[in-house]
Amino acid sequence: MDTRKYLSWVVAAVLMVFATSVSAHEGTGVAGGFVSGFLHPIFGWDHVVAMVAVGLWGAFLGNPAIWILPVVFPLVMAFGGALGVLGVPVPAVETGIAGSALVLGILVAVAARPPIWVAAVIVGAFAIFHGHAHGTELPHSANPLSYSVGFVLSTGLLHLFGIAFGLLVRWPAGKIAVQAGGGLIALAGIGFLTGIV
Repeated sequence: MDTRKYLSWVVAAVLMVFATSVSAHEGTGVAGGFVSGFLHPIFGWDHVVAMVAVGLWGAFLGNPAIWILPVVFPLVMAFGGALGVLGVPVPAVETGIAGSALVLGILVAVAARPPIWVAAVIVGAFAIFHGHAHGTELPHSANPLSYSVGFVLSTGLLHLFGIAFGLLVRWPAGKIAVQAGGGLIALAGIGFLTGIV
């Protein structure tokens, strides 16, 4: 898929968000559950920057990471979401979410290139925290399955946005821009951890 297709998906996702007046925590039944789940990650900046960072890092690492990391994250996130729905406690969820922005941002900023399995484990570990938060915040009136499909889909779109930006690494100036983006994400993570943001 080329960059234009990625950007088309991102634009479509943004248009879908602004085409509805539904809040991320409202809605009943299957449709309401899907919309609530879809909007939930998009309206949480701590989620947004971490998910964009996954796409950035995958693009920076190239094949096969460009598709492995954005597949691992939503799959493991869905598992974390199931834990949240079932009420299984996961310690320090908010710290884990904030830490994901810090760590993933640093990894992009310093152009870290670990083995693919290490990158997948890092991404997967943070995905549990994000998923658990989504699962525990499931609106009582929403359908859990459609809510999960919604938040996994919007997560994938945020990854695609990160990948589209991350493809700039093909050019020297683009590599600097992507690493600077990682630095900004890391700074946001510090802000989330300290409560400044």
